[in-house]
Amino acid sequence: MIKDVDFWERWKAQQIASELDDFQRNLAIMEAMYEHARLLGAFPPAEPLEGIEDKIRLAKVLNGLRST
Repeated sequence: MIKDVDFWERWKAQQIASELDDFQRNLAIMEAMYEHARLLGAFPPAEPLEGIEDKIRLAKVLNGLRST
């Protein structure tokens, strides 16, 4: 159990700020996630534009646009 939450939050923020971005590691993770999704059959979709009308309508509603 953490007794000093403020100290922990400061330490955690400092730790995150001190870590350097590792482009090669991030790229490897992204490629592994893509391959995993592809093996599961979730990506790429068989029909990329399937359901696009619904997504456009939802975007219009969320952005407050009127349909004509």
